[in-house]
Amino acid sequence: MGKVYVVGTCDTKEAELLYARDMVRAAGVEAIVVDVGTREACDSADVPAVEVADFHPQGRKAVLGFDDRGAAVTAMSEALAAYLESREDIGCVLGMGGSGNTALVTAAMRRLPIGLPKLMVSTVASGNVSAYVGPNDIAMMYSVTDIAGINSISRKVIGNAAHAAAGMAKWQVPALANDRRGIGMTMFGVTTDCVNQLRAQLEDEYDCFVFHATGTGGQSMEKLADSRLVDGLIDTTTTEVCDFFVGGVFPCTEDRFGAVARTKLPYVGSAGALDMVNFGALETVPEKFRQRNLYVHNPQVTLMRTTPEENRKMGEWIAARLNACDGPVRFLLPLGGVSALDAPGKPFHDPEANEALFSAISETFQETPDRRLIKLPHHINDPEFAAALARNFREIAA
Repeated sequence: MGKVYVVGTCDTKEAELLYARDMVRAAGVEAIVVDVGTREACDSADVPAVEVADFHPQGRKAVLGFDDRGAAVTAMSEALAAYLESREDIGCVLGMGGSGNTALVTAAMRRLPIGLPKLMVSTVASGNVSAYVGPNDIAMMYSVTDIAGINSISRKVIGNAAHAAAGMAKWQVPALANDRRGIGMTMFGVTTDCVNQLRAQLEDEYDCFVFHATGTGGQSMEKLADSRLVDGLIDTTTTEVCDFFVGGVFPCTEDRFGAVARTKLPYVGSAGALDMVNFGALETVPEKFRQRNLYVHNPQVTLMRTTPEENRKMGEWIAARLNACDGPVRFLLPLGGVSALDAPGKPFHDPEANEALFSAISETFQETPDRRLIKLPHHINDPEFAAALARNFREIAA
């Protein structure tokens, strides 16, 4: 059983943090208060702010003593992340605070592995919390009243959070004796046929985790890789790169493919749906794109065909990112088309744009014995292409 780390700013939330700690202890679980305040020292914390600040890469002077509260909070968040990553006895991280402390603590929580319990009691938890949670398993609990003293409402809310944290720390989810190795897979509606065939070929051997390539989906898959909760990736659908480059609503981040480089996990990728940028309803498409090749996928989603120049830039970027990966990598190019909309007679069939993409990848990709580029004449949704993805993964994951 690990400890519950109760994290907050003791200079403003001391009573609430100590109350939560005591409630956890009363539930039979060890708990400590970690102070991340940047203004005044607090003697009641089990881990004082100065001790956390020492974990900043540049030391405590980079965290404490700032007049600029924003800079101090940002630096303390970096220090807290390093501090928590150094602990080996965390059963749950319980954070409490307003918008500033929520940003501070959840940024550190996002650095922790998927599966390690994380609970944030926050004044902003009833709104859009995507910026705080990201692709992580952070549980957000709305505080109802401000976390500004113990009253009849905050006492109940904080007490419930403390009991939840104690329960997560005490009752860990056991692993199944017959757990299969896991594979992360990316899919979009226009590559569903490919991924369904791929799953059918591999699910007797592997636990297949499919992620919808909506920006957060790709980040979630790579977070699982960083957390070592998957044993490899079949990244069929890299379409989030389009939105990152062109300005669509489902972008990846600059760190796309970063987990592949860091973990060196077996990776098989492809160019799935690199023919499209995603926008909302047709009327939301930016004016500068209104004359482009647009396709209304449904009333809420409008797709835009990527151009040869956009494909060239994306191909160069993807290949450069993969060149930084030293683990086993196979990247398969479906020369017959990259999505259900990219085939003869379909609205996004554009051989010139595809050639720009494939050429840019081919010219930039640096092959090694472990890193190979494979060109196939098939469409991405052809059975032969799904079989090739499965075959290549088996070869490098053996």
